[in-house]
Amino acid sequence: MLTAGIALPAVGTVGMTAKSATEALHLAPEELDEPPLPEKTVLLDADGKPFAQFYYQNRESVTLDKIAPIMRKAIVAIEDYRFYEHGPLDLEGTARALIKNIVSGGVTQGGSSITQQYVKQVLYNKAETEEEKAAAVAPTLSRKLTEIRYAMAIEQKYTKDEILERYLNIAYFGAGAYGIEAAAKRFFGKHASQLNLAEAATLAGAVQNPNATDPNRGKRFRDRLLARRNVVLDRMAELKIITPEEAEKAKAQKLGYKDVPIPGGCEQSEFPYFCLYVRNEILNNPQFGKTQKARSDFLARGGLTIKTTLDRKMQRAAEKAIRKYVHPTDNPVAAEALVEPGTGAIKAMAASRKFGTNRKKKEMSINVVADAEHGGGTGFQAGSTFKMFTLVTALKKGYKFNDGFNVGPTYVARSPHDFKDCQGNSVGDTRTPLHNSEGGRGGFLTLQTGTWKSVNTFFLTLEQKVGLCDVVKTAKDFGIKRADGQKLQEFEPFTLGFNEMDPVTVAAAYATLGARGKYCKPMAITEIIDRYGRSTKFKPQCKQVVEPEVADATTYILQGVFTKGTMAGVGGIGRDAAGKTGTGDVSRTAWFAGYTPDLAGAVSLGDPRGPVRYPLSGQVMGGRRYGSVYGATIPGPIWKETFLEALKGVPPSSFVPPDMSRFGGCSKQCAPPPKKRDKDGRGDERGGRGGDRERGRGPGDRLDLFGGDNPFE
Repeated sequence: MLTAGIALPAVGTVGMTAKSATEALHLAPEELDEPPLPEKTVLLDADGKPFAQFYYQNRESVTLDKIAPIMRKAIVAIEDYRFYEHGPLDLEGTARALIKNIVSGGVTQGGSSITQQYVKQVLYNKAETEEEKAAAVAPTLSRKLTEIRYAMAIEQKYTKDEILERYLNIAYFGAGAYGIEAAAKRFFGKHASQLNLAEAATLAGAVQNPNATDPNRGKRFRDRLLARRNVVLDRMAELKIITPEEAEKAKAQKLGYKDVPIPGGCEQSEFPYFCLYVRNEILNNPQFGKTQKARSDFLARGGLTIKTTLDRKMQRAAEKAIRKYVHPTDNPVAAEALVEPGTGAIKAMAASRKFGTNRKKKEMSINVVADAEHGGGTGFQAGSTFKMFTLVTALKKGYKFNDGFNVGPTYVARSPHDFKDCQGNSVGDTRTPLHNSEGGRGGFLTLQTGTWKSVNTFFLTLEQKVGLCDVVKTAKDFGIKRADGQKLQEFEPFTLGFNEMDPVTVAAAYATLGARGKYCKPMAITEIIDRYGRSTKFKPQCKQVVEPEVADATTYILQGVFTKGTMAGVGGIGRDAAGKTGTGDVSRTAWFAGYTPDLAGAVSLGDPRGPVRYPLSGQVMGGRRYGSVYGATIPGPIWKETFLEALKGVPPSSFVPPDMSRFGGCSKQCAPPPKKRDKDGRGDERGGRGGDRERGRGPGDRLDLFGGDNPFE
């Protein structure tokens, strides 16, 4: 009767026998492909210790003996009370449903067994497109027939207990919980083995329409779930699984939903910023799939073990140093990245703010240590850390350590043609003067003294002499790209660092000098092992971008920043180190980027509310109110304390001395010319310190990191 009834709309022969209908409809067992259920992905540090885990489906599969007996009884009672008595489908229940379905011309009443429901869940979970997902749950007779054929094979393949176990592990219960173990933890904060009667009835009731009874969506949905729970309890009493008294006692209880946070995710990681970087590296990197969908699928399969470059000792060192100078509740945010020269391995990513979405607690929901591609924002202006690229370009072009020229307290281009971008456009500004810090006067400066004092007018003049486009090309060779993913903006004050950067990118650029001119793309993942134990390893991606001798010469000058320059007041770290401070216009941002042969690091400091509206000067950081803030005020000390701790136990390595026959002395001008008043506004002979408060001018109105502020006036 059942099969004839099913067949009626399809074959139109009322007198057809069950046997002929079965033959006509091919109602024979059909093997169901059962892909592994999505499971958690685990991230490991460089020593193999887990520091994060995340899911596309919050699921923890458990065996049937780890599920409370009352839970098993509740789900069977409400979903398929004759589950242990019938075969692949419940003839009695399905026949009743089919009568109504045939009359209506579609499926209006359910009659699916637990086995059929399991089949539907498998088909839905493995569907790759929205069309396939819709087909897996479509209310059609053809879908029901397919479901029956698969159910017949499942009943032959597994015992009833095994089917029930698989069903309870695949089912969605709402509130982001997949499978009974995750649901028990999410709803009630306990294991599935510990569920009581009321809790079991609640979860059993949720599977029918989990979105309509999702307790996380508000009171109306919780009320629906409570009503559904009571339906389950009444049904259990009707079937004499529990007594009417037990049902009434359980119905008198409150829902008891505890809204336990979903385990996993970068927000709950020990090192959330590093976790975010890894996650976005997979989702956005073509190395892990040609399309966005392919990369999402790569993660969605779950069961991955991802080995990373994270060094816990260095990570803790960065966190400790940042906390000393900038508190989590301070308005400005400090961020630091550590990168290994010669490999590009990211050893640490730390920030002063806690990662999260609670604005009242001043948590940060973006990866402030990285670029937008890796979950970050649009960065902060890098200031005079960019002067390094002009210095490298000059040394590449044959300048020597003592080559120099006269500069004044302000700089104005003589002609728009003094600066050309890499498209050949003239971008010199003959109208607006660019200044040294605090009105600092220039004088005669060399590559060394101009760098140590970080004199803006010296570097603008040097950039004009060596060519803006060549400086831009050097920066790009060193991996420099804007944090927001847009093209680098090429204007006259490029050397003053008006482009917004992130610490990972800047640290990797300075690591190039530590590796004697070999740039290595930042890397966070060393190996991925899938659920079957198959391993994919990832090697550093490196390229020699400048001669080792040019890198050595640059390092020689940048070492003086610690002894004779803007970091002299902070001091060194007891081993070879080099670096450069950076300060945005009017102390809007502050940076320090430095390196040894073994480790490079960059520290940024800025206010995410908008550096123009909220400059660093006058703000409270680390319990202290600061006047003017420079690269050596906070970022420099953070870098120093990080490196002292991070490199403990690491034998000191030495920089390679420069080739003095090539770079020593001077070849152009070694001494100031006779004193003469410069009437064209480009400089004078008055001595003085340029300072590190780099002032510049940007390319126009552009939104800052979080929008709303133009970085330059």
